[in-house]
Amino acid sequence: MRNSSFFFIYLAFSVVYLIIMLTGHESFDLFLKPILIPIIGFGAYFYKKFPSQNILLAALTLSWFGDVVLLFTDLGEIYFILGLVFFLTAHIVYCILFNKQKRIRKKQNKPLFIFGSVLIAFYLIGMVYFLMPYLGKLEIPVSIYASVISIMLLFAFNGFLVWEKPGNQFVFLGAIFFIISDSILALNKFYTPIPKSSFFIMLTYLLAQYLIVVGILKLNSKKVEQTV
Repeated sequence: MRNSSFFFIYLAFSVVYLIIMLTGHESFDLFLKPILIPIIGFGAYFYKKFPSQNILLAALTLSWFGDVVLLFTDLGEIYFILGLVFFLTAHIVYCILFNKQKRIRKKQNKPLFIFGSVLIAFYLIGMVYFLMPYLGKLEIPVSIYASVISIMLLFAFNGFLVWEKPGNQFVFLGAIFFIISDSILALNKFYTPIPKSSFFIMLTYLLAQYLIVVGILKLNSKKVEQTV
């Protein structure tokens, strides 16, 4: 992959960051977390130009804003809500990004799509129903966020059925890891503390961003080469 050094640096910094998280030194969050998404963002930026590149960069930028704001949640609930808004917007942009990708199959496997859609709906309804008694004033914001990220997963699943391999697999798996990361975060914040929650949240989150970015670049690699 062109400019793969950025992705190696991202993976290396992510491993170091996760080791620090695992050893309980979460105070280093303030210094290390804000540099991770920009690194992979540079990898996407310096990749050969492709039609949806700016949309991908917009999603990463919004995610970075969310990362930075969530560092200050101890100072007040407003920072959590603002971080939620940034990530909500990022997921909407990801939906737009996924919708822009080229299909290689004109028709999807409808039975499989319906089955997957039902599973995603069960996740959404089940998670919101389970957390509702613990959300307090955040019932509506969290419900909206859960709905949007579920729609993002649905877009990724649809892409899995109609996009080219292996990009479709990378993006879909990345979306799944995003769901897992946000689910751990929600359960830890609203239901009960989860041991090493910061480590597991960031592990799945960093994997999610990496897989989505690499998947999108793979989906656009042949198209780009043909136009150069």
